[in-house]
Amino acid sequence: MAIARKRQISLVDTKYYHCISRCVRRAFLCGEDRFTGQSFEHRRGWVEDKLLALAKVFCIDVCAYAVMSNHTHLVLYVDDKKANRLNDKAIVIRWHKLCKGTLLTQRYIQGEKLSKTELIFFNQTVKQYRERLASISWFMRLLNEDIARKANKEDNCTGRFWEGRFKSQALLDEAALAACMAYVDLNPIRAKIAHTPEESSHTSVQKRLESATEGKQPKKLLRFAGMSRQIMPKGLPFELKSYLELVELTGRCIREGKRGYIESTHLPLLERVNISPENWLKLTTQFTRVFHGAVGRAPSQESYCENLHRKRRANIGNCEKLLA
Repeated sequence: MAIARKRQISLVDTKYYHCISRCVRRAFLCGEDRFTGQSFEHRRGWVEDKLLALAKVFCIDVCAYAVMSNHTHLVLYVDDKKANRLNDKAIVIRWHKLCKGTLLTQRYIQGEKLSKTELIFFNQTVKQYRERLASISWFMRLLNEDIARKANKEDNCTGRFWEGRFKSQALLDEAALAACMAYVDLNPIRAKIAHTPEESSHTSVQKRLESATEGKQPKKLLRFAGMSRQIMPKGLPFELKSYLELVELTGRCIREGKRGYIESTHLPLLERVNISPENWLKLTTQFTRVFHGAVGRAPSQESYCENLHRKRRANIGNCEKLLA
């Protein structure tokens, strides 16, 4: 039985989540249909554009993504502090970029004065919008609904385009986050539709590499903030250079079909999160096969399950083995 979404999301334990959506039809989400010869490659752009547009409105940042032929991978960061920090007007303006809102929110934006009774209902609505802008479920709903409508219109049909629910995994510590991001960024290379990260179209690693050549980080993705420290700005707790080197070296091993030892001196990120190169290759090639729920070391797992009142720790064996 599927686990309720509210029992999978615990922002007290982690703000990072890996989300997967799969297409239910034989026809491809993207790429070329081998049966008809029709190409749906342009749909990759639909997904990428909508994803990055939603990230500008929601209080959710994109850490990594890959748009594949029949599924999408996302690593998201929920910035609930930002949602709580925004004033009511900012919340309403953001929500109106996504939906029409209510008559009261429309009147409020137009500068009309609301009665005391209307303000009660207005405040309830704003509270709801604030929660939605920091909700992964709403983020994925608006992303997938938009793509499904466009695809149905193009295919001249109706019905379900995606599986009933997207899958989500909590990433409980830096090791799980780094492994999952590399897994997502290397999807096209593992699928043999790209030879190098810079050739991996419609992926976060390609976008990061394009900006890196200019000495910048892409504004539409969550920035790398460097190593974890006591006073730390918002951003991924790694060095950008180390992460890109990590993806390149891991990808080279996967592409050549080797599981050989990679010198830890060349991979400062691996050394810091303390994962052996052998386990790292398994994590970055079989992440969703090895893990079917929250991912992280034993202490992180215990805290996560305790906060969500869950007794079963589905991944504890593999987490202890691969992330120890």
